[in-house]
Amino acid sequence: MTMQSPGNELELVRGLLFSEDIYRNQKIAPEMELHFNEKAQRSLVKVTIQKDELKEGFSNSAQLLSVSSCGICGRTEMKNLTGDPFAEAAFSSTDLHSYFSSMRHHQQLFDETGGCHGIGAFDRNGKLLLVREDIGRHNAVDKVIGALLDSGELKTAHVLTVSGRVSFEIIAKAFMAGIPVMASVSAPSSLAVDLAKEFGMKLIGFCREDRLTVYS
Repeated sequence: MTMQSPGNELELVRGLLFSEDIYRNQKIAPEMELHFNEKAQRSLVKVTIQKDELKEGFSNSAQLLSVSSCGICGRTEMKNLTGDPFAEAAFSSTDLHSYFSSMRHHQQLFDETGGCHGIGAFDRNGKLLLVREDIGRHNAVDKVIGALLDSGELKTAHVLTVSGRVSFEIIAKAFMAGIPVMASVSAPSSLAVDLAKEFGMKLIGFCREDRLTVYS
């Protein structure tokens, strides 16, 4: 179960399955069917996956409960995380601040509510690939990953920009997606910093007012 802002449900599910190491096929999406309740609200996504396509994360999935606050979120353990080799970040602090400005122009839900997080994905050259929003930061990350999988652009994603605090779970999801750089307008948790260092990722926080802090 996950508590999310309505919209992009199939992207969310595909990204969640990928980042939780349950279904890792980048070329073929699993069979998914969106269901609605009696109020015509999106309430359920039915997913069909062949047993031989299920990965290590499936053994933890029965205990997985994603809520909007991020953090451990009921996951039973963090092990056997696998990602792609990472390259050094190749951008300046000025470039990075322009990324956040670009993301901000696409945060329609935030403009309407003032209460939704945004995640932006950029390639190595600073091109904005897409932006997704959600009340939960980790949901927005999963939506981004799912959308990048759908468009075939996941391997070109180099930087994720985050509108709020960075938890260890967000670092783990980026690592599983093979995205080497995480930048946030806010602070990372200490565990997020530890994981970023362990995974060899670039983690940058407090990207605002022409300043930033590099943690790893």
